[in-house]
Amino acid sequence: MRKIKIIVITAVITVLVLGLSACQNADGKTASGTNTEKQTVKVAYLPITHALPLYVENEIEKAKFNNINVELVKFGSWPELMDALNTGKVDGASVLIELAMKAKEQGIDLKAVALGHRDGNAVVASQDISKTADLKGKTFAIPSKLSTHNILLYQMLKNAGLKLTDLNVVELPPAEMPAALSEGRVSGYIVAEPFGAKSVANGKGKVLYQAEDIWKNSVCCGLVLRNDFIKNKSEAARELVKEYVEAGKYIDSNGEKVNDVAKKYMNVEQNVLDLSLKWVSYKDLRLNENDYNDLRKYLIEMDLSKNPPSYKDFVDNSLFDKVK
Repeated sequence: MRKIKIIVITAVITVLVLGLSACQNADGKTASGTNTEKQTVKVAYLPITHALPLYVENEIEKAKFNNINVELVKFGSWPELMDALNTGKVDGASVLIELAMKAKEQGIDLKAVALGHRDGNAVVASQDISKTADLKGKTFAIPSKLSTHNILLYQMLKNAGLKLTDLNVVELPPAEMPAALSEGRVSGYIVAEPFGAKSVANGKGKVLYQAEDIWKNSVCCGLVLRNDFIKNKSEAARELVKEYVEAGKYIDSNGEKVNDVAKKYMNVEQNVLDLSLKWVSYKDLRLNENDYNDLRKYLIEMDLSKNPPSYKDFVDNSLFDKVK
């Protein structure tokens, strides 16, 4: 009799286990749609103001995450970051759009899903420079030839009847530029924030132009994801973009915790951060076709890319457009 009871109990337990297993799908969700385990999404960044939506998403919006945990991976240079993105060591990155376009042109399957910011690329010059023509024969710094900063410099010089060859254009790490200006090694530079604001705040430099004075609706940094991540983990990708966009809105609405979050990810003084945030907007992060095509045109005109990817091939707004 005792053996029969044991057999019956064992059978009941087996049925219950099988039933629970059947209630889960391939994504680790129960029949009610609840995740049994959140997916970790790795996103690369450089410590700049242009990546601020990522920081805010990971510190404030993460309370809304249902399916993901975001792991931000810090890099010290664009080449290192792009290597991690191209080889799949990370799922996405906040990166110069031009670098991602070049990778796409070379066969890496990447998709731009949102902008990193609007505006916030100031042309900063030493105090003795009052107009573009004063830069002729001077040394000027940019972070990379494949950058909106280089394109803005090109347009600014073109408007003044000058060429890039009329200057000594050098590539410097962004963090080095304020010191280079202060020490007289360069007469000007254009780079991601907060490094422009740093020279202006300490009185060593001044704003010659803002990006919108040269190229309205210019495209700079963006949130770029690997397409295999979007395809294989679509729900995680959707949630990542949704809260990223919400983070941008939070920043532009003067969210009370923005300063604290920014200082956690960047070594920046309050007066520099205040000025930097005054120059940058995050409320409209959709990458529009006309803006992208302008960027593509300049890359070809400047011989920086022979065949940059088309808007259709490179930009995926499907995740952005699902944000309500």
